[in-house]
Amino acid sequence: MLTALHIQDFVLIDQARLALGPGMTALTGETGAGKSILLDALGLAVGGRAERGAVRQGAKQGVVSVIFEPQANHPVWKVLEENGLDTGEDQIILRRVQTADGRGRGFVNDQPVSIAMLRSVGETLIEIHGQHDGRGLLTASAHRGMLDEFGGLQKKAANVSALWRSWRDAVEALEEKKRERDANLREADYLRHVVDRLGKLDPQADEEAALAGRRAELMASDKIADDLNAAMTAIGEGAFDAKLATALRRIERAGAQIQGADNPLTVAAARLDAALNEAAEARGALEAAIDRFGADPDELDRVEERLFALRAEARKHGVTPDALAGFLQKARQALEELELGEAAFEALETSVKNTKDAFDKEAAALSKDRQAAAKKLDSAVMKELAPLKLGKAAFSTRIETSGSHPTSEGYDAVEFMVATNPGAPAGPLKTIASGGELSRFVLAMKAALAAKENRTVIIFDEVDAGVGGAVADAVGERLSRLAADAQVLVVTHSPQVAARAGAHWRIEKTQTKSTTLTKVTPLEPETRIEEIARMLSGAEVTDEARAAARRLLGAPGAATQAAPKKAASKKAATKKTPARKRA
Repeated sequence: MLTALHIQDFVLIDQARLALGPGMTALTGETGAGKSILLDALGLAVGGRAERGAVRQGAKQGVVSVIFEPQANHPVWKVLEENGLDTGEDQIILRRVQTADGRGRGFVNDQPVSIAMLRSVGETLIEIHGQHDGRGLLTASAHRGMLDEFGGLQKKAANVSALWRSWRDAVEALEEKKRERDANLREADYLRHVVDRLGKLDPQADEEAALAGRRAELMASDKIADDLNAAMTAIGEGAFDAKLATALRRIERAGAQIQGADNPLTVAAARLDAALNEAAEARGALEAAIDRFGADPDELDRVEERLFALRAEARKHGVTPDALAGFLQKARQALEELELGEAAFEALETSVKNTKDAFDKEAAALSKDRQAAAKKLDSAVMKELAPLKLGKAAFSTRIETSGSHPTSEGYDAVEFMVATNPGAPAGPLKTIASGGELSRFVLAMKAALAAKENRTVIIFDEVDAGVGGAVADAVGERLSRLAADAQVLVVTHSPQVAARAGAHWRIEKTQTKSTTLTKVTPLEPETRIEEIARMLSGAEVTDEARAAARRLLGAPGAATQAAPKKAASKKAATKKTPARKRA
């Protein structure tokens, strides 16, 4: 419920504070008094577009604030929570500040927000219908959701949407796998060439360094071999070994003749024996070295061929020689994936088929339910048209079902259609109906949909335009009935409609030599009689008009409650309803 509206320095309004109650509130006044200014200000507070000249002349900025007290289960609380905004206890305060230079700021519960966010919150709380307003029921993109809400199909629609996402995710996974396979197929010949050539080469980690070192050795092998051969000649078996052996024998014979543990020749004999052994081992090492550097004259060619082949393949594939082994492994894995890919494709294709079948089944059932709900909605709206002087008009819900172009909402495109005259073709509501007819069509639809909606407040701007008498009374009766489930504000020139309201505000323009201001006044029972009498008789209020006004206010279903005198402060508004219980 909208409990308070505060306007400061907006167009012709310097200060206006409205305290609003439940049910239906009427806003009346002479043509040009500024009723539309009041609605524009309210629209600005909930994120509407700011027009040029929105700030009152001479003021630096205009401010519009509204206080709402939604029910605990109202969807607006979820919007606040999802966007990290303070949810307070039981109130939501929206505020719009508009500067004279065109800049605007928005606030939700005193937290600064973007105008887009202010609009997102406001759209869940308020719905405005003017004679040529294209929002709410007149927006074709919203009709499918309204039909689902009327038919109680929200859960089925949500299930269809979830199945749609599962199906599209499966399709995307399959498409991604196809793109990978196509890329691999384009590289298949190249991969096979790589695997074949590098497989034969069989590169090893750190092989290049070992080959380069061996090549350097082999290139110096001739000189190394000469030196080794000379060394072998110098220490080869012959006179040198014979002399050492002779010396060892003589020392051993002499040592045998010396008695006692302290024999000085024992150490000499041991050293000569070790020298003979070391010389033998040195000869063996020299022989091995000679074999390494001179035994195979073709080894240098083989080493160079291997080294140059590794380096050539590395340049070709843009890697280092030491990375060739890893490159070969990746190529082998890519080929294996190509060979094993068909099994993966079968699993993905099965997933796509299963999710598509599940979506098709639920979407078809939802489409059938929508057709049934559309018939009930058409019947409900048609019942409302005759009393609103639209008995010759026809309302229908057009559902175009296309299995070839499904969406996350199912197969159906939904749009509300009307034909205002017998035999005339039906067309979209907002393009076929005239201004007055449009508002009455909206009213009829709102009456049919009222119990299914979550709007906190619904505003009708001159819904009774162009009608009077019994039709105006029917308009008032339906607005009053609508107000039983949602707060209704109506701008009206019809006394029959105004008399049905539970609260009544008069909007009037006052002028001086230097200023023109719009004033909003809550009406007490007597002043309300005067206002309705004015609406009945015109500029001169007669006793007969006052008597007729009293009869209207005393008629069955007409309200006699006056509007509150003072605007509700946040503290006072908080006392009206208990704090919102958290789920």
